[in-house]
Amino acid sequence: MESIGRLLMIAGAIILIVGGAIYLAGRLNLPLGQLPGDIHIEGERFRLYIPLATGLLISLLLTLILNLADRLWK
Repeated sequence: MESIGRLLMIAGAIILIVGGAIYLAGRLNLPLGQLPGDIHIEGERFRLYIPLATGLLISLLLTLILNLADRLWK
């Protein structure tokens, strides 16, 4: 049971950090979701939004941060 509790606390901390980063990005007027690679298609009865460039940017940043953290802990 202790391992499940620890896992839930770590997951909660990660969600809190990601939520804070998204909140700060909105407050700082960063153009996440409006990059030139994000796909917006609007029809008469539907909207399609694919944040391709934003997803790639976030993936790159998270990869760099996690690799740096891994190197610091080893």
